[in-house]
Amino acid sequence: QSSVCSKIVQLLGQNEVDYRQKQVVIVSQDSFYRVLTSEQKSKALKGQFNFDHPDAFDNELIVKTLKEITEGKTVQIPVYDFVSHSRKEETVTVYPADVVLFEGILAFYSQEVRDLFRMKLFVDTDADTRLSRRVLRDISERGRDLEQILSQYITFVKPAFEEFCLPTKKYADVIIPRGADNE
Repeated sequence: QSSVCSKIVQLLGQNEVDYRQKQVVIVSQDSFYRVLTSEQKSKALKGQFNFDHPDAFDNELIVKTLKEITEGKTVQIPVYDFVSHSRKEETVTVYPADVVLFEGILAFYSQEVRDLFRMKLFVDTDADTRLSRRVLRDISERGRDLEQILSQYITFVKPAFEEFCLPTKKYADVIIPRGADNE
């Protein structure tokens, strides 16, 4: 999803625009992971916490933030640290924009969030591509080892995709096959 959003921003000529003057902004659902309890954080550090379940996200904060953006307000978006599994102290300022691209694995799961969208795009990528991208990202950006990534994928990611993400495809106005590989 993030690759498709970046491609849209690029095609609309917004990637070189000053952040206070952008007409298109990307807001990632990943920024809205809940603050974990110490027990949950301990599980997360061992790859035993399900970040792909709807309960992993702070849905109230997502709704509040998206509503404020659509009302033309400047908002503070949390920054999530995927290594320590916690929100950082700093936030990212998002200024009002004409187009807000909200991306994430469960972007369509909550009807309250879904109802805020004027158009919904579902990025349909095959399982092998999803897994290979996750492996590359988690090793290079998040310092994880292959065994933990594969275990988490089999235990949480794939089942959650099939139970929570894939069924939301029906809410899409447009389905984009092959993701950002399209020209």
